[in-house]
Amino acid sequence: MKKLAGILTTVMALSGAVLLSAGAQADNYVIDTKGMHAFVQFRVKHLGYSWLYGRFNKFSGDFRYDPKRPEASRISLEIDTSSVDSNHAERDKHLRSSDFLNTDKFPKATFKSTAYKPTGKSTGELTGNLTLHGVTRPVTIAVEHIGGGVDPWGGYRHGFEGRAVIMPDEFGIKMIEQLGPESGQVELFLTVEGIRK
Repeated sequence: MKKLAGILTTVMALSGAVLLSAGAQADNYVIDTKGMHAFVQFRVKHLGYSWLYGRFNKFSGDFRYDPKRPEASRISLEIDTSSVDSNHAERDKHLRSSDFLNTDKFPKATFKSTAYKPTGKSTGELTGNLTLHGVTRPVTIAVEHIGGGVDPWGGYRHGFEGRAVIMPDEFGIKMIEQLGPESGQVELFLTVEGIRK
């Protein structure tokens, strides 16, 4: 009996060590916005005739990534909604107004992941909660791992690209419907390059 107890204790200790080792391999990265190696962009159809492109110039975030355990990946992102930029000053002013983003009342948008599911060698589905215009809803982002490794300055990086589609009216943004029936959805493009902390 004592021998069995000793074996069980050893097995539990080894299991704990393996779990701790696996957890320790996951590294934390800060998104490189200072070096302009990250982008939050969007596009929406204008009257169904063309694409209107834009971006948010100010945002920050970090993520956790372990190439051996990608299912443990996590990301957190905060966006300054007043930094919306569609390359047209008057339009951007309108986008900041209560007709659209209402940035005075809702100055921040956030995304916090809840799970990651690998779908291929370098692809996966990231699910999480997007808070926009004061409304929080689940969003799924199709993710591709672009690459990773040592940079020329002695750091270590990983880069990803994500794509998602959201319905603005689900976040209480109704004015966008005036851009035409095909403007009911907005495509989001998230490109992040992170520096290991």
